[in-house]
Amino acid sequence: MTNDAPSTDGFDSHSAFEPTDDGFALTTIPFDSQAEATESGYRIDIHVPTLDAATEESVAEAVREGWFETFERRLADAGGVTRGNVDVPAPSVERDAGTVRVTFAFEHDDLAGAADAAKALAEYVEGTYVEGIVPGYTYEPPVADLLARARQQGDGEGSSGAMPL
Repeated sequence: MTNDAPSTDGFDSHSAFEPTDDGFALTTIPFDSQAEATESGYRIDIHVPTLDAATEESVAEAVREGWFETFERRLADAGGVTRGNVDVPAPSVERDAGTVRVTFAFEHDDLAGAADAAKALAEYVEGTYVEGIVPGYTYEPPVADLLARARQQGDGEGSSGAMPL
């Protein structure tokens, strides 16, 4: 980061972010994330497991590919989740070794607003991921934890019933 890079003060003072060696991690999602200031603005990376990496069972290639294509397509609409007038280009979505890396790069004039925008984008990724969970598989953490939380909020039991859709 050069002296011309935007300030990270908005992340420093935001209760949802914790400093790391390379930037800031968002604490409100179960997935690895990294927010940082760059020379041209801000960037947040979110790493989520691929469908086959999140399940105990094997997943057919057609299901894996369909899941990834749908996930990628749904993320293209993420720019609308930020407050204010923030231009968020479609994210970069890359798949490698059981992980999908989603990267949003954006500019923001307000330091606190940049942190809020990064949080909203990362939480959109989380919600989009949950919407794309395919029924019929046994999931491992952190996906299993997300499903248990959704069941608990849906029926108060946390362990019974069909997967929430």
